[in-house]
Amino acid sequence: MSWFDGLEGKETRVMIFPCLPSSSRENSAALCGENAGGESGNADGCIMSLRHPKSGAPTCYVHRNGLVHELHWFKQGFGSWFLGDYVSEDGSLFIATGYDPIFLFLPIFEEARMKKSHDEGMFRELNEILFVEGYPAYHHLLSTAENCMGLVCEVKEIGSSRYFRLNDSKVLAWLCCKVNNVKATLLTLDKNFAVREDSETSFDAVSLLGEYINDTWLKALCSHIGIDMDDVARKTPKRETLPLSTEEQNPHSSHQNGKQGNLKRSNSKSTKKSAPIVESKNIRSMFMRAAKNVDRNLTKG
Repeated sequence: MSWFDGLEGKETRVMIFPCLPSSSRENSAALCGENAGGESGNADGCIMSLRHPKSGAPTCYVHRNGLVHELHWFKQGFGSWFLGDYVSEDGSLFIATGYDPIFLFLPIFEEARMKKSHDEGMFRELNEILFVEGYPAYHHLLSTAENCMGLVCEVKEIGSSRYFRLNDSKVLAWLCCKVNNVKATLLTLDKNFAVREDSETSFDAVSLLGEYINDTWLKALCSHIGIDMDDVARKTPKRETLPLSTEEQNPHSSHQNGKQGNLKRSNSKSTKKSAPIVESKNIRSMFMRAAKNVDRNLTKG
């Protein structure tokens, strides 16, 4: 029996997912175990609709092995996938990349504390904080939030209950740490980054983080580092999010909003002029060089 038996007449998609070490897989049961509500244990491998931390728009994420992954979508005008003896008609590609869940939780916790000018807001339990109307998937992330939000929150324990309140100083320190991590990564990507001024690299790092935080936190971060927020806002690209379409949630639904959105993007890309076939050698050689570099790095390790 082949793996694709029974797929005839059904739509298939190709997704690239990072392979986790065995230690992470062994710990996944603890990270995804049942919470007080008993709802988070069955979310492993699910595509869930959550609010994008910057725009607030419904966006696709994948929860697997206790970790959250951002979902990216790519599609050329024409193409298919050959998977062994099976052909997937749809030539699009989904790529799941690791994602720090604090970005997702930041606007939710900010709203939940109900901060006012004269006080820092309320301490609340995670069950309350992650009750987001229209987004039931947040309750699958209760254990994830409990494991990570102590980095940016004040936590009080009363008996067996824990109460969280977002802390501005902790959030700013966490964002500065993210900037330093991104800067360090940029320096390893290309030799041109190594010769740039530190202020230029900081600007690029903040621009990248600006895709995942709202203007309030972006303004605070720019003020702390000494960067012009208007310049960062102009450089930060407006990314197209990948919403969870209705037919993906319910295959028998008559609503086709998500599919129509995908078709619009596909048609807009198909109108672009294709590159000449003779240039494909350069692309192939580029991937061959990249593969050799990966092999050398693995050998060194």
